[in-house]
Amino acid sequence: MDVIHTVGELRARLRAVSSIALVPTMGNLHAGHIALVEEAVRRGKCVVASIFVNRLQFEPGGDFDRYPRTLAHDCEALAKAGCHVVFAPDENELYPEPQEILLVPPKSAEQLCGQFRPGHFQGVLTVVAKLFNIVAPHTAVFGRKDYQQLFVIRALVRQMGYPIEIVGVETKREPDGLALSSRNGYLSSEERAAAVRLSQNLKRIKGLVESGQRDFDALCASATADLTSAGWRVDYVAVRNQSGLAFPGPSDRDLVVLGGAWLGKTRLIDNLEFRA
Repeated sequence: MDVIHTVGELRARLRAVSSIALVPTMGNLHAGHIALVEEAVRRGKCVVASIFVNRLQFEPGGDFDRYPRTLAHDCEALAKAGCHVVFAPDENELYPEPQEILLVPPKSAEQLCGQFRPGHFQGVLTVVAKLFNIVAPHTAVFGRKDYQQLFVIRALVRQMGYPIEIVGVETKREPDGLALSSRNGYLSSEERAAAVRLSQNLKRIKGLVESGQRDFDALCASATADLTSAGWRVDYVAVRNQSGLAFPGPSDRDLVVLGGAWLGKTRLIDNLEFRA
């Protein structure tokens, strides 16, 4: 496995490669990331995993400075998973001058996480577009846990005409149902025990909607109240359709329930897709 830090060296390494699968990450990898790499191995002759903590997608006061940088450990895990190339640029390599050209996210990015993380999706789309231009992958693999992120990246590819297949991989979970996340490492032991409450509430909403209930506002308000009573600070709990991330109409059957909430100083997100 090659570990490459510059754009020029990466392009030289990939020049003669006929099938590239890209897995963009910010590092501090867990089993969920490794599942993305394993899916990429099935889809490309050369798997490239990028590791870059992207300042542009962190809101003011966010956890950019404390986000774990674990490159040596990440490279070991990636090599075992069958990755061929790790692209780990520093900030000056990916942003050699101030990034004044920024992508404007679609309207669907203004709600949910976008409402509470100003500038986040602009930063995500800008860095993903740069990675697409640098790596020129045929396939790019993302996790479905970041559901809204996956949605806006699919829109990026459609609207900008990238010849890239976007693959979404199912969320990996702990045995108790907690979605794997690099930020789970911020949780204290007590918070970790309580963290499953978010996925439990989403699962309850999913079950009730599947049984015929369609008062989405009431269901989400009940989940918000439950989390708040347990000490969480809730950004949102919402049911949306899968086609446009819009509030479901009477004929919408392919749905997703999403939640974003703070447990102590840690922000957790999760979602469940279903048909009802």
